[in-house]
Amino acid sequence: MAQQTRRAPGRPKKVQEAAVAEAPVVEKKVAKRPPIVRNENPNERKEFEVMGGGGIVYMLPQQGETVYDKETDTVREIRYCPNENSIWSDEQGDKAVKKSVIFRNGRIFVDKHQPNLRRFLELHPGNAANGGNKFKEVNKKVDAEKELVKEFLVTDAVSMVRDKDITDLFAVALYFKVNINAPTSEIRHNLLRIAKSKPKEFIESFDSPTVRTRAIIKQAADYQIIKMDRSACKWFDSNTQIVSVPVGQDPTDVLTRFCLTEKGSTVLADIEDRLERLA
Repeated sequence: MAQQTRRAPGRPKKVQEAAVAEAPVVEKKVAKRPPIVRNENPNERKEFEVMGGGGIVYMLPQQGETVYDKETDTVREIRYCPNENSIWSDEQGDKAVKKSVIFRNGRIFVDKHQPNLRRFLELHPGNAANGGNKFKEVNKKVDAEKELVKEFLVTDAVSMVRDKDITDLFAVALYFKVNINAPTSEIRHNLLRIAKSKPKEFIESFDSPTVRTRAIIKQAADYQIIKMDRSACKWFDSNTQIVSVPVGQDPTDVLTRFCLTEKGSTVLADIEDRLERLA
């Protein structure tokens, strides 16, 4: 009879697990975006517009129009003749045919292949660039740059209303005659309207000593530290005159200018000290 192999008592031996190699981290390659190539082409077509409207059809006068020529140091007559290479009448041939320059709907467009017409319009005394009041060149690039500057100023001014602490807005609010005793949301709303309508003045007011001084004087008058009438600015408690007010001038403006002088600096310091004691 075959003898069976008996298993040794106890728990079976643990089978050592083979070390699992960590999978290498594969870095994801970010596809590079191809650069966007652009070529800024200057506008080869010039546009001129009549100042003040001009109606459907406006014919530009060119009878006896003379301008100063720097090259010859003389006054010369200009004429637009499409079949001539020059706009100077003394350089044009005997068979030169003058043509009317017509603005339609207040505008005229001059292409690159019309150099004599372009030159005629650029030198014409009616051009605003030459001090005239009949027409002007429409420069869309310059207009766009001006509009950008204006819009960025508005954006900066609006962000100041939004981001600055309300206490930093009080002086500016007083300068622009905004009631600082109103709710803060109302103060910011009123300043927002001013920031949009006068962005440059609004931004500059934060660094203006005149604005700060005027705000201090306004508060001093409200808290009866000083009093002002048409003839003089005085201390409220002693009725002592600080500065006289010339006829026809605003007392607040007069006292503001005085406080910004070396002589008036001590008065301003005294007013500030009294306001701090009231706080």
